[in-house]
Amino acid sequence: MDFEIIFDSIPLYLEGLVVTLWLVGLSVLIGFALALPLSIMRTSKNQFINKPVWAFTYFFRGTPLLVQMFMIYYGLGQSETLQSLYDVAPILKQASLYALVAFTLNTAAYTTEIFRGSIEQTPFGEIEAAKACGMSRGLMLRRIILPSALRRAIPAYSNEIVFMLHGSAIASVITIIDLTGAARLVQSDYYAPFEAFVTAGAFYFVLTFFILWVFRVVEKRLNRHLRPREEVNMVV
Repeated sequence: MDFEIIFDSIPLYLEGLVVTLWLVGLSVLIGFALALPLSIMRTSKNQFINKPVWAFTYFFRGTPLLVQMFMIYYGLGQSETLQSLYDVAPILKQASLYALVAFTLNTAAYTTEIFRGSIEQTPFGEIEAAKACGMSRGLMLRRIILPSALRRAIPAYSNEIVFMLHGSAIASVITIIDLTGAARLVQSDYYAPFEAFVTAGAFYFVLTFFILWVFRVVEKRLNRHLRPREEVNMVV
């Protein structure tokens, strides 16, 4: 292990870390915003509302993320229509835009199914009680169903974000210098693949630990009403 190579390359890894956090963070935020309404549509008994969402989630969960990124980057991004707009909108030349679109659609599909399962697990008694109080469907979703469903979805959703973080490593395939892209550059400059990818792996490991820790804290806080009163008082 040549630590001099690692220390000399830290600035490059930090630049790649910023790109990774930007790609993953933005795709997760947009994917979450898309998944909320899509999951509600997915639970609809109207087939004209349910089936299109099912087709969307089935496609993006049934094909590899790498294939999806290639389809969007080399297919959509290299189309004559978009190429004609390069001068007007230079951002359309950026590979990061197409990686962001692929990551967003992929995580939105998985998150939609996670939320759908949580919504369908809402206890029947809670829904009946809301109806007895005269709540409309929208009010029931906002005050009863979605808050309860999101609490149940936290463990599965945290795994989805971790998978998204790890999946983002493929962004380097389309010339994006993220953490894995930084490791590729270090490997090519120093011919030291072990040092290059062990360092990248250490960054991913720390990020994963931090994500899981944050979700564990959030889950405990949201579910503290389920713990014994003495334990809650000790935590507070």
